[in-house]
Amino acid sequence: MITLVKLGGSLITDKTIRASFREDAMQRIAQEIAGAIAQQPTMPLIIGHGSGSFGHFEAKQHNTMAGVQTPEQWRGFASVATIAAELNYLVAKVLHAAGLPIFRVQPSASAIAQDGNITQMALGNIESALARQLIPLVYGDVAFDAVRGGTIISTETIFTYLVEHLPVSRILLLGEVDGVYDLQQQVIPNITPANFEAIKPALGGSAGVDVTGGMLTKVEDMLALTQAKSALSILIFNGKTPGLLQSALLHQPILGTRIGR
Repeated sequence: MITLVKLGGSLITDKTIRASFREDAMQRIAQEIAGAIAQQPTMPLIIGHGSGSFGHFEAKQHNTMAGVQTPEQWRGFASVATIAAELNYLVAKVLHAAGLPIFRVQPSASAIAQDGNITQMALGNIESALARQLIPLVYGDVAFDAVRGGTIISTETIFTYLVEHLPVSRILLLGEVDGVYDLQQQVIPNITPANFEAIKPALGGSAGVDVTGGMLTKVEDMLALTQAKSALSILIFNGKTPGLLQSALLHQPILGTRIGR
């Protein structure tokens, strides 16, 4: 069963400064993934990352999320794709340097959306890479959209499509906080449909520029996903804390927020 790991844009970039890559943070993360793979070499893994201060600044400038229709908006659409791919290349370089067999996958090359939701995306090469113990690397990107013309597809949107079409058992979401906080700034250990409405007021936006909605949208999307696939395990935790990612990959208990039934 496949594990999806999402590296938040706030973790690997400074979302308040355009195109600012946190290479030191990415290097530590890469070492933790390599450490887990060394212990479990056959672990099927797909890594995804947000666009952070690369794609989000560009997408906000052109309002790409809302739709793409005019020639100027289409030029902006292409610009967002280019700068999102630039961050993906930087991430891939660091993961490769850590000895990980990274296989880059460009979502916009095949993804088609319908009002923001992916309706099709090529998975054959991802499946072939996994079968050969390679690690596919996807990222938040643009997509042609049957309703909006063009739009942004977040890493969570891509993960939703992967969960629907591949045997995914868990999703690890790394940000720069210890989990989802309540109004008293305490980590909520579990979020379920039963307590979601009660904790919803505590879910704010996102520090810096984020065109895909911040924490509230992420939690809503992931909660819906666990309701559609009951065996799915989702954990939100702090990617800045050394050792947590490696422990989570190896199924060891860590501090964070679990989302599910």
